[in-house]
Amino acid sequence: MISGVNHITFAVADLERALRFYRDVLGFREVRVWGGGAYLEAGSLWLCLSLDANASGNLDYSHVAFSVPAQQFPALSDRIIESGASLWKPNRSEGESLYFCCPDGHRLELHVGDLRSRLHAMNESPAQCCGAL
Repeated sequence: MISGVNHITFAVADLERALRFYRDVLGFREVRVWGGGAYLEAGSLWLCLSLDANASGNLDYSHVAFSVPAQQFPALSDRIIESGASLWKPNRSEGESLYFCCPDGHRLELHVGDLRSRLHAMNESPAQCCGAL
C-alpha cells in the first residue's frame, strides 16, 4: 500500500540555474549537490533535480502544488514573479494559488489550503472548485 509521496524528481537542463530558482526563490534547503544533480528539502518534501539535456516542462494540466501558509503567500508569490518565472494559468480554484513554471518549464503551483478546504469548496460550488485548463 502506498503511504505517501517519497520524492519528486525534475529533469533540468542547467543545474546551477535550477538550484538558484528552487533554493533562492522558492526557499528549498540544499542538502547535496553533485555533477549530475542535487537533493533539496522543503519540510518533509524531498526534491531531486536531475541534469538532463532533454529537460522540458509538460504542456497539460499536470503539475506539482506546494503548500504555503497564508501569511507567507504574498511575499513568496511576489518573489516568484520578480524572478521572471512565467505564469501558466490564472487561479480559478478555492484558496490562494499561483501557477508558475520553473526555468525548465515544469508547471508548479503555490497553494494555500488542503484537501479538506478543497472538499468544502466542492460542496459549496462544485463547478468552480478545480479549475483545470
